[in-house]
Amino acid sequence: MSIPNHILEQLNSQADLISIIGRHTTLKRAGSEYKGCCPFHGEKSPSFYVNPQKNIYHCFGCSVGGNAISFLRDYENLTFMEAVTELSKQTGIEVPKEEQQNVRYRRIKPKPIESSSVSNPSISIKNPAQTIDAPSIGSTLDNQHHNQSPQQPAYDDNGYTDYPSLDSYDSDNYNSMPDMANDYSYAYGSEYQPEHQGEHQGEHQGEHSYPPDDAMYAGFDTGSAANIVHDKDGNLYELLTQIQQFYQHSLTTHPHAMHYFKSRGITEQSLETFGLGYAPFGWQHLEHAFPQDIEGLKALGLVRQSDSGRDYDLLRDRIIFPIRDNQGRTIGFGGRALDDEVKPKYINSSDSPVFHKQHVLYGYYESRQQRANDWLVVEGYMDVIALHQAGIYGAVASMGTAINESQISRLLTLNPTLTLSFDGDSAGQKAAWRTLEIALPVLSDDKELRFLTLPNNHDPDTFIKSNGADAMREQITNAMPLSQYIFAYLSERHDLSLVEGKAKLMSQVRALTAALPKGSSFRYLLNNDIYQKLGGRRNQNSEAKDALLNFDGDMTISQQLQLCFLFQPRALIDDPIEVIWQQAGINNLPVHIKQKAPTDTLRPLAWEDLQDTALFDVVSTIQRCSSYLPSDVNGAAHFILSNLKPITQESLSRSWGSFYKTLIIRNVFNLDELIEALVSQLLERSMKKTIQNLVKNPDHIKATIVRRQAQLLSDWLRAQQAEQSAQMISV
Repeated sequence: MSIPNHILEQLNSQADLISIIGRHTTLKRAGSEYKGCCPFHGEKSPSFYVNPQKNIYHCFGCSVGGNAISFLRDYENLTFMEAVTELSKQTGIEVPKEEQQNVRYRRIKPKPIESSSVSNPSISIKNPAQTIDAPSIGSTLDNQHHNQSPQQPAYDDNGYTDYPSLDSYDSDNYNSMPDMANDYSYAYGSEYQPEHQGEHQGEHQGEHSYPPDDAMYAGFDTGSAANIVHDKDGNLYELLTQIQQFYQHSLTTHPHAMHYFKSRGITEQSLETFGLGYAPFGWQHLEHAFPQDIEGLKALGLVRQSDSGRDYDLLRDRIIFPIRDNQGRTIGFGGRALDDEVKPKYINSSDSPVFHKQHVLYGYYESRQQRANDWLVVEGYMDVIALHQAGIYGAVASMGTAINESQISRLLTLNPTLTLSFDGDSAGQKAAWRTLEIALPVLSDDKELRFLTLPNNHDPDTFIKSNGADAMREQITNAMPLSQYIFAYLSERHDLSLVEGKAKLMSQVRALTAALPKGSSFRYLLNNDIYQKLGGRRNQNSEAKDALLNFDGDMTISQQLQLCFLFQPRALIDDPIEVIWQQAGINNLPVHIKQKAPTDTLRPLAWEDLQDTALFDVVSTIQRCSSYLPSDVNGAAHFILSNLKPITQESLSRSWGSFYKTLIIRNVFNLDELIEALVSQLLERSMKKTIQNLVKNPDHIKATIVRRQAQLLSDWLRAQQAEQSAQMISV
């Protein structure tokens, strides 16, 4: 099966290449790229680079390089189709089962444009602009478009007149962008459909279409004269480029549209950078401009067909935002009504063979061109443009639908901190919360999500106009962390004066944190943090950990454990190492391995195996003196200290008094969980060191056993952490 090139390009550009390669070698950020040791050949000094902007890799050592498909094929030994299938699952981009959906279309010889309005002697066309002199036809057109679009400004030799004042564009909500329906069948909405305007008007829509506007096409070469037939098939990418140029040219011939951009503070540079344009009045201006490309226009969804079988243009009397893919190619258009009263305010061109809304972020290409480092998700096109124009690069917006998991993952790959900026109204906050839920599965401990709600119901566009770019940067810097946002959002929705309200809030928090990646430390920390905010008491283990950190953050694990044993010597009655060994099932090795293994390798580790002289001195002294210890904690500790070796005694004596007071002040009397955690860390460290030694002095049987033991210990510790999080009791 042959996969269309544009599908392969989308798969490669949307794939999470850092994650794919990161499964096989450690990658670390190096400027705008990632580097690591090449997985294709052995090396000690990293010479393998991955560029997340272009989604390609290259090794300067062995010269291997390529994209996501080539890596899956060459390194993971997948076939081409297996690699394509894998990326399709990862990105959500569907691979067509048949080769019917591609970028080529059949160009046709255009039919002569028949219009009664053109042949009507009462119609006179002037160049460079046209006017309609017949009152009867003019009134008919006015009536037809009364509920469809703003009244067309009059045009005379001096240009457009009677267009709205600047104030008419200064609505408080002019940048809100509601979710767009995927497909506006036939027309913009029910009030625009011919059948809602009367059957007579609907049937004669084509007869009274606006004739071609000579001024509109002046200076614009459509390349599709009626007497020329091109045998070569059309290309959708090329057609989209021509349409974008057509809309851009149309902006220069319609002052009222240019007036709108100027009223919003858009500069000439931004008009050029984003390729902004205007879709003129008239139901069939694209067909007039591209008569040979009707099939392509319909494939792109820019030309639709009404119930009566008449073709019409989707975007009419709207300013145009070209939508670009990661390579900078135009793949679709967004259209905004000039009048805020016209609904829907925004319309996006429908999905097509080259445009899939759920995989595109508006402004991503332009931000990449500026080498953006900090990324910000906003609600609308104008927010992206306003931020870019202010020199704040990295702002992107989704295509009227919620940003998806793969897009968030890609942005977090480019920068581990991602800021979400949504309006403060109900719709904006619902969108922010939905985005939060989508992001949680890819929010590993090294990633951070922040939330920005601007004051006084501002959006980024209006805030920059009122306060300037520096104030906007400060707002982004001070955006709210995820943990604070979750509590603030849920607190407004539950009555925290009631136990029931607190319980419901805690239940929602647990449901959220369950979506975090497996092994996430943030899961436990967030649950515990919000639990405390609700008035819950922290458990003894948490208080003990904080006591150690606050007491002396530079202490080693061994030193912390020695102090814990001084405070709670009874913890050694049942040897903690043997308890952990049994609970973790570390002896549960396969029979065939046990049969070959030396007896010494199957026993639990002993304290002397840890090769820590001071720790062994403390443990052995407590075990030797346990029957003689006084019941008072401080007295027992001093008894133990007096029996230690001088060097150990001197080290611990300096710390004991302050440590004891810290725990007493915090009402901490039980260190069981903390001791278990510290001993587990020492065991993991000892096993890792043993494995490293076995690499230097190979003993395959022993190495297999130690690796298996280390894995069992690691699995048990993760299970313990998950259980602690699940058992947290809400107030």
